[in-house]
Amino acid sequence: MTPTDPGQQGPLVEPVPGAPAAVATLHDERALVIADYHAGYEAGLRIERGVDVPSKAESRRERLLSLLERTSVGRLIVCGDLMHSIGDPGGAERGELEVLFESLPSKLSVTLVKGNHDGAIGAWLEGCEIVPGSGTRVADVGVCHGHTWPAREVLESRVVCLGHEHPCVRLEDEVGGSRVEPAWLRGRLEPAAFRGRDEYAGLEWLEGDPARTGSRPVESPAIVVLPAFNELVGGTWINVAGQSFLAPFLPAGIARGEAYLLDGTRLGPYRSV
Repeated sequence: MTPTDPGQQGPLVEPVPGAPAAVATLHDERALVIADYHAGYEAGLRIERGVDVPSKAESRRERLLSLLERTSVGRLIVCGDLMHSIGDPGGAERGELEVLFESLPSKLSVTLVKGNHDGAIGAWLEGCEIVPGSGTRVADVGVCHGHTWPAREVLESRVVCLGHEHPCVRLEDEVGGSRVEPAWLRGRLEPAAFRGRDEYAGLEWLEGDPARTGSRPVESPAIVVLPAFNELVGGTWINVAGQSFLAPFLPAGIARGEAYLLDGTRLGPYRSV
């Protein structure tokens, strides 16, 4: 499975087999891209729902460090929700992130796209570049969180990566059993969902008129919705009727959407899985 732009310049974003992470090629560097780390989630469960779940902070950290070593990248990009609490973090959550950043390779650069859970993270977290949730463009890859409309520069990229949805598929076997698996969701941005918004006026793939110009329409960017890095957080069952998507531009904003499991298994059009 390669949820990327299949253009002639080659793939820009490729999933890491078996992991909720991808490697992006950014001209002269490579980056590991993840979303929805949700540090401190277990503490949140205790406070919000009264559910006592042992902390998986150490295993989350080790999984991420292992992926960084495995992929040999120079940058880490987090597409939002690095932490879980929407307001100020509690001691366990803040401590988890401080230990994580102390453990990262010294030469690794980190970019965090602020998610709706990241609150005032910039006031205390050191060691990373923090950009608004509407996102930014890094070389030919646009990254955003997904809880708000993307910045214009994100939609000027070749591939748009986002989190927020925590996409999952509900799979049934022949005897009626079922299970829920995290999944990748990929396709193309659907122009109709973005037309008419002033901030996108003039984008060629939105407003090109082949009938008037005599040219072929410019293909819209590829879109990659990343599975949540935190395996406890649940998510949107993208193949179950009646499920509401979280991003304001989904599902209307994705065309030819297909689902893939973390091991690369192609499930086909996500609506019919």
